[in-house]
Amino acid sequence: MMKGARTLVGPCTSVKAGENVLIVTDMKMMSIAQALAAATRERGAEPIIAIIDERAVDATEPPNTVAQAMKAADVVFSAVSISITHTRAVKDAVAAGARVVALTAVTEEMLVSGGLDADFPQVKLTCKAVGDRMVRAKVARLTSKEGTDLTFRMEGRRVNVMPGVVGPGELSPVPNAEVNVSPLEGTANGVIVVDASIPYLGIGLLEKPIRFTVRGGFIVAIEGGQPDQVGKLKAAWEKQGDPNVYNIAEMGIGMNPKCRFKGIMLEDEGVLGSIHIGTGTSITLGGTVTARSHYDLILSRPTLELDGEILVQDGKLKL
Repeated sequence: MMKGARTLVGPCTSVKAGENVLIVTDMKMMSIAQALAAATRERGAEPIIAIIDERAVDATEPPNTVAQAMKAADVVFSAVSISITHTRAVKDAVAAGARVVALTAVTEEMLVSGGLDADFPQVKLTCKAVGDRMVRAKVARLTSKEGTDLTFRMEGRRVNVMPGVVGPGELSPVPNAEVNVSPLEGTANGVIVVDASIPYLGIGLLEKPIRFTVRGGFIVAIEGGQPDQVGKLKAAWEKQGDPNVYNIAEMGIGMNPKCRFKGIMLEDEGVLGSIHIGTGTSITLGGTVTARSHYDLILSRPTLELDGEILVQDGKLKL
């Protein structure tokens, strides 16, 4: 496990002697936090482990005491079972200059091998090239052989380059590497057929594709899928009682050649050439919507056109 932990404090965050490193965790993730703390000490920095209760749903804020500590830290690792990535606490920590890495539901095995074996400096170069192309785009069209056909507008929106390497005031999930954008509110329309994974709520790898109909920026119908899997997603959204959970919040491109589909968020969303559509909260990505959750729907072999020019074709990056 120390191999992966050293990658996280080394190439990913460049932890320096004398820095304050905050590791936010919960009781299920203590072995991960301890490995990160040990690797932090090796670099002459001081690790602080903050143990919080497991959140009820993704995007639930951490306690205010921890949120304030995140703003004061040089580096923040969020090694928690249920994501706090899409929260105001993370947004404020980034704004205060912290280097923030999201490690939601990372496993001991992932520190041993997998996406963390990537050449992150090289991944960063590729992510930058994709980000430079996306920032010029006005209209995106996402299609797939499974039946996806979604369009949205993105002009003027911030493009988030998250290569697994963070500097001051930056956030990235790791080992997932991605480039994402939050579509302009109300502009997404069409159909999304999700065939790979929904790595939340115990759903994981999909047994059958799920079809989502989108109108005016919101999911309005959900069809198909394995009943127990699609039932978990529908029940979670209904229980939250918040119409904004159906908001199309994000379109992200996976950029890590070492990631593979495993039913784990940090691996699945990083698979090179995959695309995920985020739903719910968008405030940490450049959007304006706050919701009670943020879940991602992952497509394995999509085609993405930006202003009519193909950037991803059948899951293959075309730079």
